Amino acid sequence: MRDIMRQKVLLLIALFFCGFVAQAQRLGASPEYVKMLTSQWKGERFADGRPKVPDIVLERLQHATLEQVWGYLGNKGYRNQVAKDWVILKPNETMVGRVVTAQFMPTRPDLDSLVRAQGKAEGRSQKGGINIWPIDILTKGDVYVADGFGKVKDGTLIGSSLGNAIYGKTGKGVIFNGSVRDMQELKATEGFNAWVKGHDPSYIKDMTPTAINAPIRIGEVTVFPGDVVFANEYGVVFIPAHLVEGLVSASEMTALRDEFERVLLQQGKYPSGEIHGDWSDKIKNEFRAWVAKYPRKLAITSKDIEAYLAKKDN
Repeated sequence: MRDIMRQKVLLLIALFFCGFVAQAQRLGASPEYVKMLTSQWKGERFADGRPKVPDIVLERLQHATLEQVWGYLGNKGYRNQVAKDWVILKPNETMVGRVVTAQFMPTRPDLDSLVRAQGKAEGRSQKGGINIWPIDILTKGDVYVADGFGKVKDGTLIGSSLGNAIYGKTGKGVIFNGSVRDMQELKATEGFNAWVKGHDPSYIKDMTPTAINAPIRIGEVTVFPGDVVFANEYGVVFIPAHLVEGLVSASEMTALRDEFERVLLQQGKYPSGEIHGDWSDKIKNEFRAWVAKYPRKLAITSKDIEAYLAKKDN
């Protein structure tokens, strides 16, 4: 009986690893694999398995700062989520969106043949370069994030034509550990933005896509498909989907308090120590009235505000 049980366990282990290897050999990750990676997300999903973080949450995230996002994630144990040192197409703009990942590797003939065969088996386009395969699957609100292993010369994953195709599909832009060409033309595309490691007039050469919608590395960050990216001139943060709504609420509360405190300081109504320290009931009531007249729709509710103010009493 013990031998039979041992054989069953070994068989299950073998089946698990065979399944894992088969998945690892795929160019495009299956929806089941993406769901496994992002299992802490409990909301709606896209057909490819990626979490569908609501548009309204993404819009609210636009108003956060890098420090607010960074601090919240660090407190949740996610300490390696920020990538810095970018060449930015439009530094004064913030980009927020849902991540589609792609990994590229240096070409070798046997690898390239396998990838092309796999792409054909998966029904991917056989016209044009195989670097367009990740672009083909993009949808509205997506940000195309690719690991091009830092290659600049001959590492231009897109030019102006593909950049406009990406913008037409997503309304967003790209983040590449690699390069682009046609920076001047891309800059003229209103709404498109790019965070890259460089730009070059050369065309892409000797680069093979090896994974789509699988985990990739961008700088010091492990990026999952379905993460939400927050990118501005100070850095790029990749946020696990299941943390985005809590982050938005927390950062909005912090931003509201900071803004309200600046108003009080400019008015000179209270000593600065009372404003920066624990609030009196009078200041709390002023805060409630000020928030009630706030000109922009907020992610946080009156219940959230009361819970926040109650914490200040403890």
